[in-house]
Amino acid sequence: MKKLHLATLIAASASMILITGCATKTGTGAAVGAGTGAVIGGIVGGGRGAATGAALGGVTGAAIGANEDRKDRERRYYRDERGYTYYIGRDGRRYYQN
Repeated sequence: MKKLHLATLIAASASMILITGCATKTGTGAAVGAGTGAVIGGIVGGGRGAATGAALGGVTGAAIGANEDRKDRERRYYRDERGYTYYIGRDGRRYYQN
């Protein structure tokens, strides 16, 4: 029964993350953090642990995502002669996007 509950929790978390389709890294970080926190909290502490893990994971993920959004706003992007996108880091080097 516990394995079935855990599988249901994992499937629900995965579908929530896939359905959200967040436009910002803050939203994506919150969704991924909440899902991961719920799974880990469910394994460690049961039902109450899943809720606590989801809350802590969501807050942590949102904070990390907000920091990534801030860094993206500060960067200025360029295109080289081959059409690849890059930005210039604080050290003066080119960093290419994937």
